[in-house]
Amino acid sequence: MTTAADPGATPTTDRAPAPDLARGGMLLLIALANVHTYLYAQGAGVRSYPGDLDAPDRVVVLTQMLLVDGRAYPLFALLFGYGVTQLAWRRAAVGLPVDAVTALVRRRGLVMIGIGFTHGVLLFSGDIVGAYGLVAVALAAALVAGSDRTLLVITGVGVVVAALLSLLSGLPITDEVADARSVAVPDALGALAFRGFEWGLNGLLVQAIAVFGMVALGAWAGRRRLLDDPAAHRVLLTRVAVVGVALAVLLGLPFALAAAGLGPEQGVGLQVLGAALHTVGGFAGGAGLAAAFGLLALRGAGPVLSALGACGRRSLSCYLAQSVAFAALLPAWTLGLGARIGVADAALVALGVWLVVLLVAVASERAGYRGPAETLLRRLTYRARR
Repeated sequence: MTTAADPGATPTTDRAPAPDLARGGMLLLIALANVHTYLYAQGAGVRSYPGDLDAPDRVVVLTQMLLVDGRAYPLFALLFGYGVTQLAWRRAAVGLPVDAVTALVRRRGLVMIGIGFTHGVLLFSGDIVGAYGLVAVALAAALVAGSDRTLLVITGVGVVVAALLSLLSGLPITDEVADARSVAVPDALGALAFRGFEWGLNGLLVQAIAVFGMVALGAWAGRRRLLDDPAAHRVLLTRVAVVGVALAVLLGLPFALAAAGLGPEQGVGLQVLGAALHTVGGFAGGAGLAAAFGLLALRGAGPVLSALGACGRRSLSCYLAQSVAFAALLPAWTLGLGARIGVADAALVALGVWLVVLLVAVASERAGYRGPAETLLRRLTYRARR
């Protein structure tokens, strides 16, 4: 009896547009969410924001806390889980055994851990790729062949665990602790060693614990092909988009006000509770944003949506490229702009970097080039079995 051959990566022409569109837009949110973590020597605020904020900074912090921070990475996690289901569907269609698909997901996860380690140590200790890889390794069987009930239970547990974990982010920190980070280390080798410590402490296990619930929810959504055929699920996607984004704003408001330094001063207890509510709102917001991008895909191909799709098809390369740009501009061991610009200026830097990355993705699409990180991931994941 012959074993079915693995069909390999999905050809670009066969990819559903909505998930790639969502990944392209998501990268802007991730750039905004990451860039302020490169700021240093500006006092200790809430959720890695500086403590010294002027009026424009406060507006940006409030907006980002409601719509970006803690919302971009849940969206990323959902799309990752959705992609695992697409991978499994493609192999089921050619008769590949479940065990072989599960092993493939685990191998892909191990490769992602390696990429995440390299990214985390060399550029950005807040890397999330390794964390998603760890989730893939740990939950491969459930993501590929677990029941819908199992996936929803994992989602529920993930929400509770992430909310409990986030309580720590509501605790106040001192200026000394805020600046005891790799971005504030002026020596390149010293900063590299520091990043390795940061990534090992927080960039892998903690982040995996924070996102595994959304990965499971993405796999559940993928089984229903909600983003593969958004027209058939328009009503559901509209409800999820409206309710999800509304919950993200409502549940995130107390912690957002604390981070922006607006409203009455909050005690530690209120900030800790606000941090948990902010995280739960982030799960809802991630789902809402995914649904919104699915609805956006119904508008058809235009220059903007095509550009977002090109970026989404190279999301890993674009994600890494954003870190290269931030690392070249902001830490103390490079140009050190992170000590001299505020949150609003940093957001403009993030927008500019994302636009440049977007243009490079469009040029690559027209030239027929895949992203280099995607090419590496595919080669290592779909290597011939010996």
